[in-house]
Amino acid sequence: MTLTYSDLGWSNFFQSQQDADADLTPYRISAVHRDKLTGLSPDGEIQLLPDRLTGEFAVGDWVLANAADQVCERLERQTELSRRAAGTDAREQLIAANVDVLFITTSCNADFNLARLERYLALAHQSGCYPVVVLTKADVCEDASVYRKQAESLAASLTVLTLDAKNPDDVTQLLAWVKPSQTAALVGSSGVGKTTLTNGLTGSKDAVRDIREDDSKGRHTTTARYLRRMVNGGWLIDTPGMRALRIKDADEGVEEVFSDLMEIAQGCRFNDCSHSGEPGCAVSAAVKAGTLELARVERWQKLHRDEERNTETLVQSRRRDKGFGKMIKSMKRDHKGRKGY
Repeated sequence: MTLTYSDLGWSNFFQSQQDADADLTPYRISAVHRDKLTGLSPDGEIQLLPDRLTGEFAVGDWVLANAADQVCERLERQTELSRRAAGTDAREQLIAANVDVLFITTSCNADFNLARLERYLALAHQSGCYPVVVLTKADVCEDASVYRKQAESLAASLTVLTLDAKNPDDVTQLLAWVKPSQTAALVGSSGVGKTTLTNGLTGSKDAVRDIREDDSKGRHTTTARYLRRMVNGGWLIDTPGMRALRIKDADEGVEEVFSDLMEIAQGCRFNDCSHSGEPGCAVSAAVKAGTLELARVERWQKLHRDEERNTETLVQSRRRDKGFGKMIKSMKRDHKGRKGY
């Protein structure tokens, strides 16, 4: 079957960026390698030479290349999924680009974690993707509805699906959320069934691995990101397992996830209320009245702090760590001085 640019997800948004460079060919990035890119066009896949570090490209990107297969421009993204890289630096790590639907995948077992779901939801809202929570392994747990109700409690209109990833009829549920030419991305921890879902959605036959029975953790089956065509004409980006999601530049996404708390906080006496027991705190009053769970407030506060910290630049991060180190040294000197006295 011959594909068209429209089939690949090309739209007026990208077309408007190409007009001035009509002699260049558009390609959609289907894989990012160490020193090259794989681009997809109606003529098939081709290896492209990047015009910058490959880390600045994401699977799902649209680029323009010349006749020598050299990338000359990366087009503006409609949506971008990224996180702060692991470790002590503040590098941005791209997850995927131009994604319409984000399948946030977790399991009906020990992997289920409300705080992690809230982080993924904040990521989806900030980027402009439509979030769908997918609860796998519903067939092997005692009562999947317990997990579903917990996930649904995070937002009134949140779509939550429970399924057996190995059941073709169950997997078909996901196809309804991705129209032909649209793009979905699968995110979640290792071992939740993302590879099994990918096989069902795309017709692939990638190998899968079992999880550890003691803590429900899995080993990485997917080690890189690829753009694959779904059986209904949509596109899927499977991502390696991410247990830690350090979101950045996502203050609006966090507010969207906790919109109920934001509304309650409008009633606080002080604009800079930290919701930690100040007089006239509407949030504390709601917790005391039993209309708001303390655990949700604590997750909100932690996510807000983490988002601010992760948004710091590398210089700011180092400056803060250096200042903290000086404070500790000063405290130790004062402590030694008092002991000597």
